[in-house]
Amino acid sequence: MDAPEAFEGLAASLRAATSSVRAEISLQELPAPNRVAPAALALGAQLEQGDEELAAGRLVLLYDPAGQPAWDGTTRIVCYGRAVVDAELAADPLLPGVCWSWLGEALAAEGAEHHAIGGTVTVTSSCRFGELKDTDDLGRYEVELRCSWTPDSAELGSHLHAFTEVLCTMAGLPPRASGVVSLPGRRTQ
Repeated sequence: MDAPEAFEGLAASLRAATSSVRAEISLQELPAPNRVAPAALALGAQLEQGDEELAAGRLVLLYDPAGQPAWDGTTRIVCYGRAVVDAELAADPLLPGVCWSWLGEALAAEGAEHHAIGGTVTVTSSCRFGELKDTDDLGRYEVELRCSWTPDSAELGSHLHAFTEVLCTMAGLPPRASGVVSLPGRRTQ
């Protein structure tokens, strides 16, 4: 089945914005879920420094011309992001609320108007044992953001930029300043 013309416009808006995300983020189109909505587009995002993955995520555009009551509209953006954090930050009970505020701030800063937003923030820790144990790695801590919202316009580039900015913030990179070009491969501690 061919995607509706309205979806093709939304997808084109999202694809056009991929060329203007922060240099630290690499994006690729992924297979989209096919059971959630009649039309969908998925983008994967990675933020790496050398061989180390600092953050990764997915942004999925869902479109149902009939609309869905939970979305309060015909279009939904669903995002998942995770980033490695240090043990001290992972132990901070304020981290989930702060991470959620990064999303709201990024959406506002990019002018990505939306409604019906919801999501979760999870902080995880893992320890390796046996053959997986690394003497230099005492544990791994991550923060995960799962969220979705309904965009208020057909221009979706600002939503992609907000999502990638949140990934960079989760990974500890400084905010993108207007008119300032970031140097690739550099990370502020």
